[in-house]
Amino acid sequence: MKFVMATHNQKKLDELERILMPLHISVSAPYLLEVEETGTTFAENAFLKADSACRETGLPAVADDSGLMVDALNGAPGVYSARYAGEDATDLDRIHKLLDALKDVPEEKRTAKFVSAICCVFPDGSQITAQGECAGTIAFAPEGEGGFGYDPIFLVNGRSFAQLTAEEKDEISHRGRALRAFAEKLQHRKEQNG
Repeated sequence: MKFVMATHNQKKLDELERILMPLHISVSAPYLLEVEETGTTFAENAFLKADSACRETGLPAVADDSGLMVDALNGAPGVYSARYAGEDATDLDRIHKLLDALKDVPEEKRTAKFVSAICCVFPDGSQITAQGECAGTIAFAPEGEGGFGYDPIFLVNGRSFAQLTAEEKDEISHRGRALRAFAEKLQHRKEQNG
């Protein structure tokens, strides 16, 4: 079955395709129409994007909404992760704003988690949803050259997401976990529908 992927983020698209390929889910093309993310949860925003893409293309559409939740900031930046430092901010701008907000927070209180909500909307109106999380801590400075977004400051077992290979990150990441759960639900749907 062909799916359209509702995202503007090329790095996220690459990651989604890389994780979905071994699960035998092919993505025909990204869907690029801008959708206002008015939801208060990752799941609501993922649905808004997938629903819009499905209605516009007539194809099953998959969307991810994800972000970083920092305990010392009461869950911020949360659903505003991509807009945390303003609309036109770079990844580095967002990282510096977050590190500044945590400058007086000691190491043991820098706990955080990445959250990913996946939603797939089908032309018949049905949907599949899945969520994944990855717990970690926030570093005091960026570490590593890989990844994107907040990856250089998100630590798991002493290494940042930006220091992991793509395969290592996919194995433990919030998005990897959410997409594997999505693939299981999709397989179950296929078996039910014959």
